[in-house]
Amino acid sequence: MNKILVVFTGGTFSMKIDEKTGGAVPFFHGEELIEMIPQSRELADVEIYNFGIRPGPHMTPELMLELSKVIQKEIKRDDIHGIIVTHGTDTLEETAYFLDLTVKTEKPIVVIGAMRTSSEPDWDGPRNLLDAMYIINEKNSRGMGVLVCLNGEINAASEVTKTHTENMETFRSLDFGALGFVERGRVIYNRLPKKLEIIETDKIDSNVDLLKVYAGMDDKFFRFSADSGAHALVVEALGVGNVPPAAFEGIEYVVNKGIPVVLVSRCPAGETLDIYGYPGAGKWLKKLGVIFSEYLNGQKARIKTIIALGKTESPDEIRKYF
Repeated sequence: MNKILVVFTGGTFSMKIDEKTGGAVPFFHGEELIEMIPQSRELADVEIYNFGIRPGPHMTPELMLELSKVIQKEIKRDDIHGIIVTHGTDTLEETAYFLDLTVKTEKPIVVIGAMRTSSEPDWDGPRNLLDAMYIINEKNSRGMGVLVCLNGEINAASEVTKTHTENMETFRSLDFGALGFVERGRVIYNRLPKKLEIIETDKIDSNVDLLKVYAGMDDKFFRFSADSGAHALVVEALGVGNVPPAAFEGIEYVVNKGIPVVLVSRCPAGETLDIYGYPGAGKWLKKLGVIFSEYLNGQKARIKTIIALGKTESPDEIRKYF
């Protein structure tokens, strides 16, 4: 059998309901979870790596970098066929994209989570783990970048996002759809990821703010971000990439201080473009030097900026990564 390394980081996958509080809390380590899913031993020679037992909101870019370095080391082993990472769903897409940008390998890496705890009758952790094993055992999974699999759907880490707070079908690729699916152990791919890229770096700079634009927004938060020492700023703009005039003045303030500004849309799908020419619109932002980010959402654009800042502080150099 293929040897698969399962890296446990925590999340709902590892949780059970605490009797005192009635809330879900991290509880199980990797060995205990694998024992609860005995079918996993039938699909692969499983090796366990306990990275942590953290809920999703406790994950940080610094921990993502640490995790990336672990995976970069382990994936080079000749006896490892692929790696599964279990993760809390709240920040799963960010960690998955971080790994996608920083781990260079043809071997399959699959990030999974769970929307239900082991205390619930419909715990989805076992299915997601077994599906990830089927994916790694499928020869066509090589060279696909980091994959995300929950509820039987296979998505690219660069494209997927969490779309619903509780629904099992929460992880979706809104612009391009799923890469494929797992059905009764069969792995079916319909397409390749739109874009695969690697930014090789051993350091990051997580001092990057993320601001969401709203109707009537002024320059207050932009000025505060720049004056409080942010090294870059990601802006979730309106529509295809437009902001109110007063917000534009705030962005101009940030750019004039030499701080890179990356633009995404606050819409769930679609890219940013410099179509409109009125004050505060895309053409004004493009002329100002704002970096347009195509199809990335705000949290993913922030991850990419954090990694790019590990390579360069130059706005022009960072622009090349987008």
